Amino acid sequence: MSLNPVLESTSVDVVFPLEGAFLPRDHAQVLKDALCHQWPFLEQESQVGIHAVKLVSGCDEPALLSRRTKLLLRVPTQLAAELMATQGVDVQLQGQTLHLGQPHTRELQPHATLYAYQVAASSADEMAFMADVTRELASLEIAGERVCGKHQHMTLSGAVLNTFSLMLHNLRPEQSLRVQEHGIGPHRLLGCGLFIPHKSAAAV
Repeated sequence: MSLNPVLESTSVDVVFPLEGAFLPRDHAQVLKDALCHQWPFLEQESQVGIHAVKLVSGCDEPALLSRRTKLLLRVPTQLAAELMATQGVDVQLQGQTLHLGQPHTRELQPHATLYAYQVAASSADEMAFMADVTRELASLEIAGERVCGKHQHMTLSGAVLNTFSLMLHNLRPEQSLRVQEHGIGPHRLLGCGLFIPHKSAAAV
């Protein structure tokens, strides 16, 4: 009887406890700028991504940070040690101080269903977006089902960046890890194209 091979990812999520009071709701660019100032090597690796920080829901501006909020950086495994050596860092974002506590790593898991809150799009045209997604998944040799979700946008250098949420379903284990390592589309330092496991395909 043959044994299934053990799959190992080439990337990990480095998880920082996050202490602070507020963040702008549209905080992706200021967060990227602050973290890349702290760790310039983040901009030099194509597989580095900064997960969007979860905020207390509502319309208040700036948004309140939950006490359980974490900062997650997805990085190639060989870069994790430099982040793990951090003994506490304060970063400034539009007058707000965020304290990053002692981090730990979280291995990527080969779930069959993955979800990205935002994937960058060239326009608000959903059909064009899905055509781009199909081409990129084909280049990564990733099959499975895909479901386009909510159209959103964020600010990038004063311009509007269109995004869509995206569900990938029925992925084989090696495909699941591959898409988590590579992501889909540009702007991963803004939190775009980063996939996380999801329990079902009902999120979109």
